[in-house]
This record gives sequence, structure tokens and C-alpha cells, in this order.
Amino acid sequence: MNETTSVKQQSTAAFYGQAVASFGVAMGAVTLGIYFLDANVWVRGFLAIGVLYLVTSCFTLAKVIRDRQEAGQIISRVDQARLEKILADHDPFQKL
Repeated sequence: MNETTSVKQQSTAAFYGQAVASFGVAMGAVTLGIYFLDANVWVRGFLAIGVLYLVTSCFTLAKVIRDRQEAGQIISRVDQARLEKILADHDPFQKL
């Protein structure tokens, strides 16, 4: 049986750093915007809670998408292994 290992895709440290920095800048900008907003404290609080809910929802959505993709890759690997086993066991010159 032919064993193949898939290459695990990893992002570079620069990409990871850029993503973290971008998230930090965006959260900081929104926080400052809400803090300096010329509105009642209740309105600013509502906006802050809304932003926090949006951020946690985005993290959850990203995790669900990643988990679904990883599950699809595992199923694909199992199907590929079954096909390779069938092909390895098949002898086209065997009499039926």
C-alpha cells in the first residue's frame, strides 16, 4: 500500500503577527470610537456589548468552519485509503 502524508499547511509567523496586530488595531479603534462617542453612557455600553458579541460570534464561526473543513479532510483520507486498499488487492489477471 502506498503511504502518502499530506503536507500540513501552516501560516508563517509574519502572517500570524499581522493577523494579531490587525485584530488589536481594529478592536482599539472601535473601543476608542465608542469611548469618545458623543452619546449617553447607556448607548455606548450597548455598542460595546454589541461589539463584544460580534467578536465572540466571529471566533465561534471561524472555529466551526475550521472544524468542518478538518472533518472533511479526515473523511477524504479514509475514502482514499479504502480505494488504495481495493486497488492493491485487485488482480486484473485473476480468473473470475
